Amino acid sequence: MAIATYKDLCIDAAEPHALGAFWAGLLGWELNRHDDGDASLREGERVHVWLNRVPEPKTVKNRLHIDVDAESLDRATAAGATVQEELERWTVLRDPDGQEFCVFVRDEPVTRRFYELVWDITGGPDDAGRAAAWWSEVLGGRTGEQPGEFSWVEQVDGAPFESMVFVPVPEAKTTKNRVHIDVTTDDVRPLVALGARVLRGKGDGGLRWHVMADPEGNEFCAFTPD
Repeated sequence: MAIATYKDLCIDAAEPHALGAFWAGLLGWELNRHDDGDASLREGERVHVWLNRVPEPKTVKNRLHIDVDAESLDRATAAGATVQEELERWTVLRDPDGQEFCVFVRDEPVTRRFYELVWDITGGPDDAGRAAAWWSEVLGGRTGEQPGEFSWVEQVDGAPFESMVFVPVPEAKTTKNRVHIDVTTDDVRPLVALGARVLRGKGDGGLRWHVMADPEGNEFCAFTPD
């Protein structure tokens, strides 16, 4: 049984209003520009993405990135994305903030543009599998694997994407992730018992949520009832 529920995705940005306009056009959601300089992407009343202003620039490859389904690369490149690498099944691009994402060009009509959320996991396929199993225990969903390559969690309740994919990489995590997820839960103690760490507790400096890290060190925020 899941101990938390997927809430939304957060993206750090130098210019949230501009980056929000880019991602709104790419994902087909409504852009809301906030007076404090931040932004959000909504589908009806549901907020799917928060874009938060940060002072630090992007310095390393993102540990989490978005995969997008699209009819072509035209929508992304016309909005300011640049092509980094063309592969057989997908193309790696950078958004206007320099953050990596991948586009999968489909022949069939695209009905949901946010395809996957991809996590880099330091180590090998077994490490990626353990990360997938951990997040499956936290959020529910069904795990799967491509043996010797990568693992995934699909059917995550509340998620606007098909799956979370966990890919082994050789490099270690060195800085705060610029992309992270938020979850809701009744109590953070079961998360801690499962191996998460509290980096900043709710109420610290007026914080309205808990800033946490999973066993791989990936930050996420946990919202609990008031």
